[in-house]
Amino acid sequence: MEFLSRAAGNPGRLGILPGSFNPPTRAHLGLAEAALAEMDQVVLVLPRNFPHKNYADADFDQRARMLQVSAGSHPHLSAATSEGGLFHEIAQECRAAYGTDAQLALVCGWDAADRFVTWDYGVPHAIDRMLEGFQLLVASRPGPYKPPAHLRRRIRTLAMPDDLGAISASEVRRRVRAGLAWEHLVPQAIVPMVREIYRPPAT
Repeated sequence: MEFLSRAAGNPGRLGILPGSFNPPTRAHLGLAEAALAEMDQVVLVLPRNFPHKNYADADFDQRARMLQVSAGSHPHLSAATSEGGLFHEIAQECRAAYGTDAQLALVCGWDAADRFVTWDYGVPHAIDRMLEGFQLLVASRPGPYKPPAHLRRRIRTLAMPDDLGAISASEVRRRVRAGLAWEHLVPQAIVPMVREIYRPPAT
């Protein structure tokens, strides 16, 4: 794990928010801030390799810079990159960076939680063993996530502000391409960067 910016101190409870951040949005920061109601700090993590997506629109360095600027001004948020892209790989890298005493919780959206829980890892009960090392905090959009009964003690729901529910990175990109207003969907600090990186090619 390589830190782009790191909050001061050694958190006893660490939230980990992985994402593709293409680009970072107000919803990403809103989810991180919701997790801070239960965690001491949250680290936003950009994997170098994605298990479900490819790098398009913005390259790794561009996304890392946007993420660093987005998180850098918040005293309890950090930004980092990881070598692994799967949740348990990112958790292992955070464990190495923050030590064995920190309680870890992966912070994610409903769709990512569903993929994580239902993924075929090729080993029976792999998900059960993974969740012995960290918990899941799942955003409540588009509705409350209902995990399998035997995993419920390790998975909790985070309430998201209603005004963030419709914000997504894909919507930002769609609006940029269509020439519609998008600036209100991303952190103000990265508006110039998003405008430069995602601007439609000249015709």
